[in-house]
Amino acid sequence: MNRVFFPAAGAAIVKSLLLATLAFAGSASAADAAHGAAVKADPAKGGSLYDTGDNARGLPACASCHGAGGNSTIVANPKLAGQVDSYIHKQLVDFTTPNRQQPVMTTYAKMLNDEEKSNIAAWLATQQPKPGAARNKDTIELGRKIYRGGIADRGVAACASCHGATGSGIPAQYPRLAGQHQDYTFNQLQAFKTGARNNSPQMGALAKRMSDEEMKAVADYIAGLK
Repeated sequence: MNRVFFPAAGAAIVKSLLLATLAFAGSASAADAAHGAAVKADPAKGGSLYDTGDNARGLPACASCHGAGGNSTIVANPKLAGQVDSYIHKQLVDFTTPNRQQPVMTTYAKMLNDEEKSNIAAWLATQQPKPGAARNKDTIELGRKIYRGGIADRGVAACASCHGATGSGIPAQYPRLAGQHQDYTFNQLQAFKTGARNNSPQMGALAKRMSDEEMKAVADYIAGLK
């Protein structure tokens, strides 16, 4: 029987290659296990944190500003019920960056870890939104035209093209708008226009092409969408 002999140096190289292969395989297995063990969002935990906050961290209940079940009754604070979960999660992350600084939300978003952000977002997405209503009959037609058809001569796209004909949004891409408070929507359009809110290049560009009157009209129309 013929036998193959490796010089000492060659044997060392083979051993090193074998150890490297085993180490790589171990790392890959660990990575696969970690990926498989990714924590799924828990809406129940999110609802509990939304309703009660965490006194130990000085984190107030989200409901104190955004209302029971995400149906805010304070016009300066957005309704969150039924909002796209991925959108809420993104905004909570963005509040911790320079792109969307807001004194209250930036403070509290930084207290939440990513799992908690996901849990709250998942819970809010399951809540039933209460409808709003348009208030200004004199601008409702202007608001409808902008929402459905945009402003062609200034390159303002129809809001419906991204947010849907009924303002229900497109999951994972564009947020729900239907029934949102007029004041909140107008204030966000203003923030996009001035650059105070800088986490959506598309909205920043579009808002810069709109007048205050047009913003108020479309915000009022959106409030009445169902």
